[in-house]
This record gives sequence, C-alpha cells and structure tokens, in this order.
Amino acid sequence: MAQNFRNWITRNTGATPVDILPAAQVDSYDAVVGIRLVNIHASTDIEVDVYIVRSATNYYLIKSAPVVVGGSLELIDGGSKIVLHDNDKIVALSDTASSLDVVVSYVDAIST
Repeated sequence: MAQNFRNWITRNTGATPVDILPAAQVDSYDAVVGIRLVNIHASTDIEVDVYIVRSATNYYLIKSAPVVVGGSLELIDGGSKIVLHDNDKIVALSDTASSLDVVVSYVDAIST
C-alpha cells in the first residue's frame, strides 16, 4: 500500500494559538513523523507550547520549551511517531509575536 506523505507549514506564529495541523487535515488516523519549530525572531529567545486538541481538551506535547535565536527544536525524532485520531488538531504558540515557523510532516490515512 502506498503511503501518503504530507506536510503543513505555518509561518510567523506568535502569542495567539495557531493550528499547525488543523483538524480538517486529519480526516482519519494519521501518523505525525516530524514537528520542527524554528525561532525566526532576530534578537529574542522564545518559549513555545505545542499540544493536541481532542474534544476541546488540550494534551501537551511540549510546554514552555526554549528555542534560542536562529535555533530550532525537533519534537519528534529517533523514529518516533504520534498517531492522531479523526478530528484531532495540533496547535502551537510562542511567547513572542511573529517569532515561530513550524513544519509538520505526517503520513495521511494510516487507517480509517
């Protein structure tokens, strides 16, 4: 069976929560294989939160994680995966306005 690899890119995320993988993209059971968070601010270290929203409840993947100026943080590495249920979404926010770029890589429709 062919795998449907996808990515979702979010730019200039700030202090307001942003869907970095909206529920509309999670239409079945999907496997997230990578989340890269990049500090794009010119002069400020930032702290980031990333969480899954399922049925209006937040489940944190990371909370208040520091990312230095020009640095990045890979949330999923070493072959790890996160399985999302139908209608889950992943949300991120930074403590600094317009400071965070995010790339989420996932395999679409691993099962229904």
